[in-house]
Amino acid sequence: MQEKIPAWVDGRLVPVEKLEVHRRGLRHKAVSVFVLEGTRVLIQKRAAGKYHTPGLWANTCCTHPRWEETALACAGRRLDEELGIGGLSLGHVGQVEYRADVGRGMVEHELVEIFRAEAGPDLPVRPNPQEVEAVRWVELDQLTEEVRREPERFTPWLRIYLAEHLDRILGPAGPCD
Repeated sequence: MQEKIPAWVDGRLVPVEKLEVHRRGLRHKAVSVFVLEGTRVLIQKRAAGKYHTPGLWANTCCTHPRWEETALACAGRRLDEELGIGGLSLGHVGQVEYRADVGRGMVEHELVEIFRAEAGPDLPVRPNPQEVEAVRWVELDQLTEEVRREPERFTPWLRIYLAEHLDRILGPAGPCD
């Protein structure tokens, strides 16, 4: 069975198969996580087998909640599934909406709950090769400069987050949902 995620169809939130959501460009729920260590952020390079934006660099974790899954539970689940990261205290930093062409005839139109977590320099990271090709820690100012110089190496949503929502992402984290 294909994974169903919460999407709006005719003004109602309903479970819709994930690939169909992207092919139709439906507005849907999403989650993004930024794991920070001081002024450094952990980013991931999406696996070559991903059905959209393969091989591009993204924030630590970005995903879609399952139908009836909370954003916080989804963030924790996917940090573990994608990167083998557990036990971080996730702080909710806000909600962002964006729409972007992600190639291959697909559109991300997401209402995103954004979470942030602080980690130590010895955080164990074990990327799942089905999801993540590589990871790296990068200084935020360096990342912003890399995105400016070579935007095609980064996912549309990471470019949007850095250009339009950086203060919200780095601002004080609120209580988790």
